[in-house]
Amino acid sequence: MRLRVAVLLLVATSAWAQAPLTLSQAVDAALKNYPSIRVSQEQMNAAAAGIQLARTAWLPRVDAIAQENRATRNNVFGLLLPQSVLPSMSGPVIGSNNTGTVWGSALGATASWEPFDFGLRDAGVAVAEASRAQAEATLKRSQFEVASATIDSYLTLVAAQELVKASQAGIDRATALLRTTRAQADAELRPGADASRADAELALARTQMSQARQAVEVARATLSRFIGIPPEKIVISDAGLLQLPATDAPAATDFHANPIALEQSATVEQAQAQLRVLERSYFPKFAVQGAAYARGTGAATNGERLGGVNGMAPTVQDFAVGFTVTFPIMDLSATRAKEAVQAANIKAQAAKVDQIVVDLKARWNIAQAQLRGAKDVAQNTPVQVTSARAALQQATARYGSGLGTIDQVAEAQRLLSQAEIDDALSHLAVWRALSGLATAAGDLRPFMSEVSK
Repeated sequence: MRLRVAVLLLVATSAWAQAPLTLSQAVDAALKNYPSIRVSQEQMNAAAAGIQLARTAWLPRVDAIAQENRATRNNVFGLLLPQSVLPSMSGPVIGSNNTGTVWGSALGATASWEPFDFGLRDAGVAVAEASRAQAEATLKRSQFEVASATIDSYLTLVAAQELVKASQAGIDRATALLRTTRAQADAELRPGADASRADAELALARTQMSQARQAVEVARATLSRFIGIPPEKIVISDAGLLQLPATDAPAATDFHANPIALEQSATVEQAQAQLRVLERSYFPKFAVQGAAYARGTGAATNGERLGGVNGMAPTVQDFAVGFTVTFPIMDLSATRAKEAVQAANIKAQAAKVDQIVVDLKARWNIAQAQLRGAKDVAQNTPVQVTSARAALQQATARYGSGLGTIDQVAEAQRLLSQAEIDDALSHLAVWRALSGLATAAGDLRPFMSEVSK
């Protein structure tokens, strides 16, 4: 029973792996598996956590300390500039200078809180929120670009497979021609050179087939990069893509709504939020402070040592409450310079938005031109195929009746193969142009809906 279940599961898994992959499924797989999407997602999560971090600036700061030491008690008069090497000493100068040590202890806490800050903390939160919006815009831009690249890879694979089909048709025709010429050459009805020429045409058709298969494998490998499925297991469905789309080209849109432009606009907003922080940084800082502490010592004011465990526990308590104002007077020039730098950065980022919009408009116009040309070609290729097929039939008939040459048949076969390739790729060229329009517009949904019809 277990063996049967395992076999059934293996068969079901194999059937799923070989199921034709639609374009919509390929895009969904790419959005789920491609690493750059996960990178952008985690960056957005980090930016969201940064908002909570910025909001903690409203909380009061509380510091606590507990200390136990054994030290000498010698103290001297005199000034000591601020430094971080020599420990501080409290108490009167007792005129002693010996190595006798006593216990000392300390326990206390200090709290500090800014009741108002002229909007500095609000500006900090705004910067964090702008960073999250920018990270979210980056995620959407990454998703958009991955989806667009997946569509392009999928269309490339469909085109490569059509080349294989056309190449196989060319091989079949070249094989039939070689069979005919060899039979006539063996019967001495045709020169042996005709058979050699037919053999060369077959070799050329096989070379084209090898190149087409190589293109298929390269296209599969490219698509595999996005969807996370091994190339050898990729089987796609070209349903609908070999027919011309039913709808016309979409109308022009607002290119500022493209995810690429939106990401850059979010960068501008983030820079503006950082400028507001700088504008609110040159203000006095007000702090309500409070402290409570206790100390213990084993030293007496007359220079004697109390001995034993005296000083190991705090015995003298103090507390304090105050209000402090600090103002960085000399920071004005530096703050103004920072604001000027940030303002210039904002203008540069805004100019990038304009450049992106210009580039998107150019891509839209190029895709429009490509679409018009592809439609014209798609209308002409059926006539090209019909005429090439008729020309091959006539050349074959003339060759069979002895009125034509092998060169005429070979040339007609090549024309037909090229016409079939052009006809197969002309429809895909229309779809690719529509994909270019959707990419420039920044909205792939209409294109995907059209493919699914």
